[in-house]
Amino acid sequence: MTDVRETGTRTRAAGGAADVVVHPNGLNESDTVGPRTRVWAFAHVLPGAVVGADCNIGDHAFVEGGARIGDRVTVKNAVLVWDLVTVEDDVFLGPGMVFTNDLWPRAAVKKGRDALAPTLVRRGATVGANATVVCGVTIGEHAFVAAGAVVTRDVPAHALLAGNPGRVRGWVCTCGARLGEDLVCACGRAHDLLDAQAGLTERAASPTPAAAGGGQP
Repeated sequence: MTDVRETGTRTRAAGGAADVVVHPNGLNESDTVGPRTRVWAFAHVLPGAVVGADCNIGDHAFVEGGARIGDRVTVKNAVLVWDLVTVEDDVFLGPGMVFTNDLWPRAAVKKGRDALAPTLVRRGATVGANATVVCGVTIGEHAFVAAGAVVTRDVPAHALLAGNPGRVRGWVCTCGARLGEDLVCACGRAHDLLDAQAGLTERAASPTPAAAGGGQP
């Protein structure tokens, strides 16, 4: 297997940071990409996108201008990250998951940036394969969105969200393991999630009106 470190194009990030590795079939048009980040084949990072250090941008991923990705983020294959999406450090974005930024898209209606809705993914969260995140929501720290889920409401920190529309099904540890009723993980961590359970579960279970969502062309 050919090593991309030998065949990839190296581009200097803004401010003189260490080299970014871009696969020969990848395209990085941003000058704000952190050191040691890798952009793989057929991935495309647009001008104006901000990507942190030590990220992995998988094959066929797309990062639009105006998107912000923190450090040590894994962006798996075919992930779509649109303008006004902010992803904090240590987030995992599973294969084929998509963000949106327009609640009511129409091909014939061209909207300015101020008409779009932002989305925030907090530090350490996981968004599973083929999940869809309807814009205007916040996914809390270390939350876990299951594969195929549709996120229509804010997700509490450490919540396990699954289904369409997504509903809180339980709680997860920082390490990713599902927590039992005592909220103590086998890894030794104890979690105080009583406030989240009492105040946010009902809200997260109530879907918003139907909204197709999508990246604004």
